[in-house]
Amino acid sequence: MHSDPNCVFCKIVAGAIPALRVFEDADVLAFLDVGPLSEGHALAIPKEHFPTLEDMPADRFALVASRLPRIADAVRRAVGAQGCNLLLNVGREAGQEVPHLHWHIIPRVAGDKLGYRWNASTYPPGRGEEVRQAVKDALEA
Repeated sequence: MHSDPNCVFCKIVAGAIPALRVFEDADVLAFLDVGPLSEGHALAIPKEHFPTLEDMPADRFALVASRLPRIADAVRRAVGAQGCNLLLNVGREAGQEVPHLHWHIIPRVAGDKLGYRWNASTYPPGRGEEVRQAVKDALEA
């Protein structure tokens, strides 16, 4: 299993840095975030080091993702939350601070002050088609 000796999450996996572990199996580790946005905020990580989504093979992604429903449900129930956000930041510009792929499991309750709400907009005329074509072209490249 590949790890990065300079990665804080790899050090947590190895036991060199303590963490409040809530789930662990051969491939996945989940632990409480040290800077929680809400009570029970947890991180789920592959034990193998993958810096970003693009670095992770699809089968490994599927393996980690298959554990998320169980972990998220347990976190949500443990703290009495009605819902949760599952958040995957990919790249520093998107808020990924640790270069080891990880999912945030953020419990939510009605009226909480987290402030993350969908701020939807619309495409100007013709722009949606341009973006659609650019994505299709990128998929074929």
